[in-house]
Amino acid sequence: MLAFHSDAHSLALPPGHRFPQSKYRLLREHFEREPGRLRMQPAPAATVDELALVHTPGYIDAVLNGSLSTAQQREIGFPWSPSMAERSRRSVGASIAAARAALAEGVAANMAGGTHHAYADKGSGYCVFNDVAVAARLMQSERAASHRGALSILVIDLDVHQGNGTAAIFRGDDTVFTFSMHGARNFPFRKEASDLDVELPDGCGDIAYLAALDEALAEVWRRCEPGLAFYLAGADPHEGDRLGRLKLSYTGLAERDRRVLGALRERGVPVALSMAGGYGHDLATTVAVQVATLTLAAESWAGWADGPP
Repeated sequence: MLAFHSDAHSLALPPGHRFPQSKYRLLREHFEREPGRLRMQPAPAATVDELALVHTPGYIDAVLNGSLSTAQQREIGFPWSPSMAERSRRSVGASIAAARAALAEGVAANMAGGTHHAYADKGSGYCVFNDVAVAARLMQSERAASHRGALSILVIDLDVHQGNGTAAIFRGDDTVFTFSMHGARNFPFRKEASDLDVELPDGCGDIAYLAALDEALAEVWRRCEPGLAFYLAGADPHEGDRLGRLKLSYTGLAERDRRVLGALRERGVPVALSMAGGYGHDLATTVAVQVATLTLAAESWAGWADGPP
């Protein structure tokens, strides 16, 4: 399975900053020690024209040229640096590349991404550009240019935090269905309206979570017939996460991934994954969850390689 990484471009974070940027390197290094499962490639950088499919020109310019205000940097949660801007472009480029690969091969992944708090005109919550939104718009544009008809998009957002930026970007757009299942009392504290939102109480465990997921996916299939899905497979619902407030086990999260990937495979819907959030007290727990997600995705990809469902 193709998987695209962008961890070569680091953030200039102050000591004690709680964003765990090293998890992306650790995830890549794990699969380098186990060759054969993933075909890993460095992510290309998204172009200005690609970013402009979603983001406003003024905001793009401010990120790329270092003119973000102090307040804008505070809302994002990162100080600006040339590497921050390049990392953000490549995180989007990874989802673009994964989406193209998914359309060709069934399943592919961005080994970072899932920056769903970014709006068209601003970043927020460790998210600079909205990688899934840009990739979705570009895939639709490329499909239209090829005269092969419209491309309907499904966003399955299972990060523990609501995908507010994504919901706002696609509000009122019937070509993109946004589904977010998240902690009711977690960030962002002012939610946007997705096409389908499922809010979970603090302490929600495996059984209740999976029951809610099954019900929600049934509703998705009643309302949406996508040609491409983006799956934000956040590790932060795990019980060991510092910010998650839910109580899912490794087993529960693996079952979540199996159900999502299985449902997409059953319906012949290609999927581009992104890793989204994960802030374990022990970072190794976050990496282990994401290793399991990518391993299951690679198994699903192998099923696509075997032929139609």
